[in-house]
Amino acid sequence: VQLQAFGGGLVQAGGSQRLSCAASGTISSINALAWYRQSPGKQRKVVAIVSTIGNTNYADSVKGRFTISRGNAKNTVYLQMNSLKPEDTAVYYCNLKRGSWDYWGQGTQVTVSS
Repeated sequence: VQLQAFGGGLVQAGGSQRLSCAASGTISSINALAWYRQSPGKQRKVVAIVSTIGNTNYADSVKGRFTISRGNAKNTVYLQMNSLKPEDTAVYYCNLKRGSWDYWGQGTQVTVSS
């Protein structure tokens, strides 16, 4: 399984940005797709997750501002980020969960300027 993330960059506080991630390879039996983020010196943490039946969960810090969704092709996942804050600055990683395995994309930098 390979994951390719797109959409990072520099944005002003209060702005919006959309991240995309496409999975390729053997992508059957997916349990969930997710976005994580990691700031310098901090652990990687889950931001949002969507199951194969569409159930979603969000970190408290992004609830009401971020929306995770899957594409029609089911091998894509998006993260719509609104009302961005400087503390959202991080490298964002897309993640695919299949059984007990986690697969990771390469990460994309999101920088929110104040």
